[in-house]
Amino acid sequence: MKKNYTFHKRKVWIVFFLCLLMILCLIGRLIYLMGFRSNYYYEKAEDLHERERDIKAARGEIVDAKGKVLAANKTVCTISVIHSQIKEPEKVIALLTEKLGISEQTVRKKVEKISSIERIRTNVEKETGDEIRNAGFAGIKVDEDYRRYYPMGTLASKVLGFTGGDNQGIIGLEVEYDDILKGKPGKILTTTDARGIELDGIGENREEPQKGYTLRISLDADIQKYVQQAAQTVMEEKQAERVSILLMNPQNGEIYACVNVPEFDLNEPFELNSGMDAEGMSEEKKQDLLNQMWRNPCLNDTYEPGSTFKIITMAAGLAEGVVSLNDSFYCPGYKLVEDRRIHCANRRGHGAQNFVKGAENSCNPVFIEVGLRLGADKYYQYFRQFGLMEKTGIDLPGEAYGLIYNSDNMGPTDLAVNSFGQSYNCTMIQMAAAFASVINGGSYYEPHVVKQIVNDQGSVVRKIEPNLVRETVSESTSEFIRHALFMTVDDEEGTGKAGRVAGYRVGGKTGTAEKLPRSAHNYLVSFCGFAPADDPQLLVYVVIDTPNLPGKEQAHSTFATEVFQKIMTEALPYLNVFPDTDTVAEDASLADQSEGITNNNEGGLEPGTGETEAETEAPTDADGNVIPQETTPQDEVVPFDDGLGLPMVQMRAQRKPRAWKPFRRRRLCRTERKRRWRRRRLHSNSGEDRSAYACCMELRKR
Repeated sequence: MKKNYTFHKRKVWIVFFLCLLMILCLIGRLIYLMGFRSNYYYEKAEDLHERERDIKAARGEIVDAKGKVLAANKTVCTISVIHSQIKEPEKVIALLTEKLGISEQTVRKKVEKISSIERIRTNVEKETGDEIRNAGFAGIKVDEDYRRYYPMGTLASKVLGFTGGDNQGIIGLEVEYDDILKGKPGKILTTTDARGIELDGIGENREEPQKGYTLRISLDADIQKYVQQAAQTVMEEKQAERVSILLMNPQNGEIYACVNVPEFDLNEPFELNSGMDAEGMSEEKKQDLLNQMWRNPCLNDTYEPGSTFKIITMAAGLAEGVVSLNDSFYCPGYKLVEDRRIHCANRRGHGAQNFVKGAENSCNPVFIEVGLRLGADKYYQYFRQFGLMEKTGIDLPGEAYGLIYNSDNMGPTDLAVNSFGQSYNCTMIQMAAAFASVINGGSYYEPHVVKQIVNDQGSVVRKIEPNLVRETVSESTSEFIRHALFMTVDDEEGTGKAGRVAGYRVGGKTGTAEKLPRSAHNYLVSFCGFAPADDPQLLVYVVIDTPNLPGKEQAHSTFATEVFQKIMTEALPYLNVFPDTDTVAEDASLADQSEGITNNNEGGLEPGTGETEAETEAPTDADGNVIPQETTPQDEVVPFDDGLGLPMVQMRAQRKPRAWKPFRRRRLCRTERKRRWRRRRLHSNSGEDRSAYACCMELRKR
């Protein structure tokens, strides 16, 4: 009996302690929930009684280099209905049908749908939204929103891009910098009962939206507008398929203008710019046409560059020492490579010539020979060196890769045609970046459009610095090529003579490429040039695709060169790049071709304004001696023997006399510094550098 009593007593104590432990755990849990987690569960409870409506943040603006707004925001409204709050559904349906222009059936379906909130329409004009709000019907919500607005219409449409119905970027800078531009949305919080009906007399809680950052880009709206007009004019005159023009600062990779005509209206991006009637057109076909309209050919499309690529062959040949100024060539109008006759542009041939003269004449056999001397492996290395094997990294979406032979399958014939810019593809931006590195001293910069990211208070959040990717050629090689390209424009026999600009030393290279299929005889003509020739500040690349002329009459690079000349004439003084006072126009008519770039910015620099020197000095040499006025050069006779038993040929320089004008003092100082720097380089550089420098000096003496 006693044993049983003890046993039961023990069980009672066990149960008691278990119950006590459970109570303590519950108390501890309660203290944890009520004390340490009270804020969390308070917010959860609030959420059960709150309805949330988003407030879209204002998208950051896009402004040009001088602060002119290119992409802004326009206030619009979003119309929604709350089913549980609607008291007069028929009147609500009638009002929304009338004001929004939506069918009654569509509106009725959304009004009668049982949901917490139903959106009727977005991007409603503010005036219409105010009318709906002032009607005072219960259950209708009118929230202010923002829609992208482009004050310049078609200006730089394929660079800026546009946004969709949700205000997110679709193409161009709008999508590339969408995370930076879109900002942070806000919220409107209203209190409801258990059925989801908003309670009267209780105010709204608002979380204010944060506006996106502003992009300050390197494009200049005035330059872009002028270049776009020039491109549109030549496209209409020549009935070309398209015209693309790039303006770049070769010293840092900044893009001043990027034009691709025909452009499209950024405020109506889904309207075809071709004039085609979209009515009755299938959605698939219309979308294909829209995709083509939105493409940026400067970086989305590849093409054969033609003779503009010859500067790459020239730079590679000089850097590897396979060609020099004293090398002689003979052009009978073609060159045989593997039993294939590859013609020169001049079917009659250029005869005997030196390397520089061959560059001036854009002679295919000369560059074929240089390419064959380099060999496929070396040539392939320079493709990579000049960035033609990869994307440039420009801050725009959709950049394409070039189509280039592999060194393993590049035969002599492939190498020959590659040497003058055919049988491989690249993009305009790739070619422009490579060209810039050749003429700026050998620095390959990553092209870029955005310069600064600025917050709503105007403070710079991030500054985009020029990105130096690699060095491509030596300074002396670059100087030699600059002078050779200057002669291509300046010489009366040069292929780029139509690109001369009054008062400026201009260099450049023409390009003509036959499109596939070759049998169609359709051509793409181009010109890539720069100024000033001794210190490039502006690079302009013009490409005209398939002028509407019969057959080979398309193949006139002069079409592109003339556009280049007009752009340079206006853009250089606008950018405060002043004329060389020692350079006089050989054709007085060049000075009368100015049309003018209009600058509408308040307080901005007017085109062609700048400081002038009150006094001028005669130029002096390194020893301080006055340089005499330039006289008419004597005909230069250069004998050649091609080594094949061909007769000796005399080459005479065809240079017109230049009148001398005094240097400005600022110009003289810079020239003096360059002379001293060159003397130092002559004594310190490698054999390759000294060879190129000697070539350049000998050329200048001539």
